[in-house]
Amino acid sequence: MSSFQAPIALQGFVLGAGLIMAIGAQNAFVLRQGLKRAAPLLTALTCATCDAILIAAGLLGAGALVNAHPALANWAAGLGAAFLFWYGARSLRAALQPGQLQAAEGQGVVQWQKVIVTTLGFSLLNPHVYLDTVVLLGSIGSQFPAGAARVSFGFGAIMASFVWFFCLAYGAAKLAPLFAKPAAWRVLDVLIGLTMWGIAATLAARILA
Repeated sequence: MSSFQAPIALQGFVLGAGLIMAIGAQNAFVLRQGLKRAAPLLTALTCATCDAILIAAGLLGAGALVNAHPALANWAAGLGAAFLFWYGARSLRAALQPGQLQAAEGQGVVQWQKVIVTTLGFSLLNPHVYLDTVVLLGSIGSQFPAGAARVSFGFGAIMASFVWFFCLAYGAAKLAPLFAKPAAWRVLDVLIGLTMWGIAATLAARILA
């Protein structure tokens, strides 16, 4: 078996980063946790670990299983739409609440049980995550020969997820002074709420199509 192949790992890293960095519900949640300094380590670690498991599953052939059973995708889309609609409503309600919101007060999800459950919801109840990790990365990575080449691709894609989520969770703290103003939080909550509802509507339309 040949050794680790850095050029292929770089391909996996670049492709994984391009998919993971797209604006979506999961990234919006991680950003908010980082701004609130509310368990950013656990949030980022849970997101990245979920991606790692899904990418590995895709490379092992789970993408073909999902494609062979479209009913599974519809069930996942329904659950994801309901979850995102609920969280979007929660964010819009928060935007209407009076009072100053301070990033340093840690008003995000902080209890480790709730952090894990909520993060798992964003990571596993969104069919787009499966499309990006299991189907897309899995099918592309499967084009490489089994062994070191495929492992190298998977390693690069997984590293992209870890680097992105930890940078997002901890880099968000740099924006904390801006979000000391209540207006900034209201704008963010409205944008997050509308993003969640937009994705939920897309998922619902896909089911009804």
